[in-house]
Amino acid sequence: MRSPSNPKSKPRVYFVLIAAVALGFAGWFGLRAFGGGHPLASVAIPMKAPENLPDTPAEWRGRIDYRALDKQLTDLAQRPEMAGLAVAVVEDGELRFVRTYGVADSATGARVTPHTLFRWASVSKTATGALAAALAKDGKVDLGRPVADWRTSLRLPGGAEARVTVGELLAQRTGLTKNAYDEKLEEGQDPAQLRASLAAAPLQCEPGTCHTYQNIAFDTASEILAKAANKPFPDAVEDRLFRPLGMISAGYGMTRLTGAKDWARPHSSGGRVRPVKEAYWRVPAAAGVESDIVDFATWMQAMMGSRPDVLPGPVLQIAHRPRVGTARPYGGAVRQAIGDAGYGLGWRSFTYDGRKLEGHSGAVSGYRATMIFEPATRTGVVALWNSDWGFPFRIPFAAIDSYHGRGDARWLDLSELPQPTGHAAVTHPIVEDPNGQTPLP
Repeated sequence: MRSPSNPKSKPRVYFVLIAAVALGFAGWFGLRAFGGGHPLASVAIPMKAPENLPDTPAEWRGRIDYRALDKQLTDLAQRPEMAGLAVAVVEDGELRFVRTYGVADSATGARVTPHTLFRWASVSKTATGALAAALAKDGKVDLGRPVADWRTSLRLPGGAEARVTVGELLAQRTGLTKNAYDEKLEEGQDPAQLRASLAAAPLQCEPGTCHTYQNIAFDTASEILAKAANKPFPDAVEDRLFRPLGMISAGYGMTRLTGAKDWARPHSSGGRVRPVKEAYWRVPAAAGVESDIVDFATWMQAMMGSRPDVLPGPVLQIAHRPRVGTARPYGGAVRQAIGDAGYGLGWRSFTYDGRKLEGHSGAVSGYRATMIFEPATRTGVVALWNSDWGFPFRIPFAAIDSYHGRGDARWLDLSELPQPTGHAAVTHPIVEDPNGQTPLP
């Protein structure tokens, strides 16, 4: 709702003052992401100034050994495979650690800051699932209703869109071969036309019977949820979730990222700046979100249940409940350490060291993102980095081990890696494809 037009209105004066303070922080709040759909003064926003963040050793308190973690992350960020890195830790539901490392742009030397924007990649699916669950709780979306009833662009082999439900779509149960037609999306083809052409795509299983990870088909949700909310999909997510949570850096779209004052350029795992690729922004429900690390941590806290005013427990239960078993995500040592993997509405769960963990991770060209936490202790990690290297997907496991006093896992032990050289990224295998994205060069 807009502020009153009366210039003498106290609410308007209040919000203008907030906007002035935001400007004074050189883009820390809403203006740090130019092109957002909402003027700062139009939304009641919980304010957190940069100096209030736990970003110095004197402010790190908890069971996790934050000084040791910071040392490990500092060493990690110095690897030639890295460019920039932002990490936040929530312990027992409270934000306890925020730290940034490296460069947002290796060409200019611009450093990563707590308000540098990064892409969420496939972690964006968690916002889609949360909105779907909220609209289901409102009675505006029936998750058991066939996708075809919404008259979307999706066509599945054998007309299966008339049988596959909205809930099955969001749980990745279309039956399509993994990542169907992603390569065509990356070539620039229209997502709606690609969804229509999926009728001729190969199947991995009978629709509705197994988990097969998708981006183009999953983005059918952007059509369904836009109709249910009666507004464009990005606006629906921002208005229902991001803005009420105070996540004013979070939003959708390539121009929104590249037009921001402080944003991380994509890099290869060899440290070179990559061109920005628009492909996955064109499937916003699957991979369209960007934000800074602080708002990413706010999102994780909301997913933990800290904001029942925005995301009540019953809504989170709808979104997070596993609806299908999956193969273990990630690769290498992480893959071997986890089990009992499942998928909800754009939401992963699995066990690690006998404990249930939840969240999602993602990868698009030049960016990686992860959000993993333990619901029982409300402790977890969000991390964003602007390179193609997969090793930092280990960070949440290192923090969770530290919380539980386990020091033998050595997730961030860099001694197992080749000695850094100018071509270290070529000699070290990249841990790719944590959630089924097309493997990247």
